[in-house]
Amino acid sequence: MATVKIWSDAEAEADPRVKAVFDDIRATRKTDFVNNVWRALASQPAVLETTWAQVKAVMATESALDPLTKELIYMAVSVANGCSYCAHSHTAGARAKGMTEAQYQDFLAVIGLASQTNALVTALQVPVDPEFEV
Repeated sequence: MATVKIWSDAEAEADPRVKAVFDDIRATRKTDFVNNVWRALASQPAVLETTWAQVKAVMATESALDPLTKELIYMAVSVANGCSYCAHSHTAGARAKGMTEAQYQDFLAVIGLASQTNALVTALQVPVDPEFEV
């Protein structure tokens, strides 16, 4: 259960700052859907504006990384941070950007392997090879 109010469209329409962000989310993503993370942030319009601007700049702007790769990275970090909402949201985003079931299975295998080997190396306190330090 949310610890803050999840704003409805009617409530968002009544606040010009929130409405502007919701309108931009819809336009940028080419959808009428505004997900709950934005609706939860609506009670703090400044945080909503700043967070959306950052997400838009990184995730919705052309860059050296293709959109699917960005989603996969976001998914991996979300899993590592234990954020179920973001893991689900960005898995849906990756699927929308063309992630196949085979890619998803490979992705999960890499996360599982990295989690296991990270734990082993951390427990063993293995020193970093000088060749890997940049």
